[in-house]
Amino acid sequence: MDKLFSAVPVQGDWSWIVFRNNALTWLISASNVRGPELTSGMNQSLAILERVSSDLDAVLRDDALRALSDESKMQVLRLAGEVSRRVEAVIVETVASVPARAASAGDPGFSGLFGCGSMNELLQRVLRTDGVGASRVVKAARLVRRNLNVSSGGLLPVLWPALQGALVEGSIGIAGLLAATGPLEHAGRRIGDEARWRADLQLAGFAQGLTVVDRGSAEAAGDAVHVDAAPPATPEDLRVFGQAIVAYLDPDGAEPQEELAMRVRGVRLGREKYGVIPIHGDLLPEVAAQLQRIWDATLNPRVDGPVLSGVRFRPSDADADADADADADADADARAGAGVGVGAAGRHAGVVGEHVAGSSAADDHLPSGDASGLVDGRSRAQKQHDALAMALGIAARHDEMPRLGGAAPTLVVSVTAEDYATGRGWAHLDGVSTPVSIATARHTACGGGVQRVLFDPEGRIIGIGATQRLFTSHQRRAIALRDAECLIPGCHVPASWCEIHHVQEHARGGPTSTDNGVALCWHHHRTLESSGWEIRMQGGVPQIRGPEWWDIRRRWRTPRPAVAPPDSRAARATRRSRSRSVG
Repeated sequence: MDKLFSAVPVQGDWSWIVFRNNALTWLISASNVRGPELTSGMNQSLAILERVSSDLDAVLRDDALRALSDESKMQVLRLAGEVSRRVEAVIVETVASVPARAASAGDPGFSGLFGCGSMNELLQRVLRTDGVGASRVVKAARLVRRNLNVSSGGLLPVLWPALQGALVEGSIGIAGLLAATGPLEHAGRRIGDEARWRADLQLAGFAQGLTVVDRGSAEAAGDAVHVDAAPPATPEDLRVFGQAIVAYLDPDGAEPQEELAMRVRGVRLGREKYGVIPIHGDLLPEVAAQLQRIWDATLNPRVDGPVLSGVRFRPSDADADADADADADADADARAGAGVGVGAAGRHAGVVGEHVAGSSAADDHLPSGDASGLVDGRSRAQKQHDALAMALGIAARHDEMPRLGGAAPTLVVSVTAEDYATGRGWAHLDGVSTPVSIATARHTACGGGVQRVLFDPEGRIIGIGATQRLFTSHQRRAIALRDAECLIPGCHVPASWCEIHHVQEHARGGPTSTDNGVALCWHHHRTLESSGWEIRMQGGVPQIRGPEWWDIRRRWRTPRPAVAPPDSRAARATRRSRSRSVG
């Protein structure tokens, strides 16, 4: 079909030059044929579509696409996109040509003629699409349908004639049509007919890849009015442009929309299925933005400091003697730090920072960020879940969190003493009916902010976790100063965001002290028992041993932050000078 364009000048504030496809006129007139011409037109349309389908068979035959060059494959994608949009236009125009009438006793309606209860059902069956896809076709057809004027019997104009032209010529598909019209359709009667027609012209020009030129400015400058070619717009571009048009035409529309948003906002927890509980709801934009910022801050590998070049380790066996004095200094400072707060400049300060950030020629190196996903294979959605869990834990521990029963929000884990001792069976969380594993109970009991209740087989309460088992705020700050970030290599979640893990379990006699606590992010704390990572304390200093696939020799290593702070170099030089003078 040839593209027949004509210029349509628009007066008023939007005095811009746009174009639309006059092929629309041909389609409208062709849809009104009667008698023998109808049969002839139908046969011709079917023959054309059958020929297109046959030609596509030839394209897909004998794996010919695999042998094409990269440039040819790119051209195939471009042309296939054009064909796809044209096919969508055929579907939409066909559905739009069906009169919008309700089924009655004497008229079953179009879908009823073919044994379907609705157009949506018919499209699902004939197009082999799902309900959502069928609904999008029905919605698009409604936008370009010429409805019947009940008073005169004639056909009313199309609501979006210019965008219909863009659809027919293949500039946009169903996604583009819905994206362009969505913001204005949502505004409803707040946008007048004249403004909507102007918006239709501008959106169509944008979709067709036409640079909109200000007619008034060009004439004032004595220049000829012209239109430049530009890349066609994507559906997302059209949606943003449509929102900008609505903001221009309806500057007061945000208030009613905000009132609606305040009414429909909410978050709900669903029923457990396959061991997870779905969460549904609608967030206000500012709440969603805040949550996104929390995710960004947590998932960004460059958190709370300079660019991290990697995590370094010192082989403990080889350098134990050489660094014995550093270990002793670090232990002393870690204990002393239990009563000292950490300021913005004190995160790596003192001998502790020197110990964990020092370097030696024999250091092993792990690239920062784990780009290959070797250490951390979680999907982004899983990381966002874990970041939300971490944020909830931080909020529960915060002093400003509202109290529940006179105390901070406390998660109660109930488990029989026998199950807890054997590691088999199930535990239960207060407020959730879904049972959880004993490992989950141990994780929540270890992290702090949890009260553990033990039952015997008869249901008698035989023990309640004591509050003194939780790390104090002073101890947390000292451990954060020492560890700087999550102890697992490749994970750069700041220690201040982490949970504090009892290296020797509290239930098995492990003390709640800085010599028995390490910083682990929510994910690595939750999966420590099954991930293959092991942690031990040597003289109050944490050491880790990775799984065999990460280190075939499985050596114990002392983790260090990726970047050595300036203070550590000065402290190390002072200590070496003192050592030489003593010798």
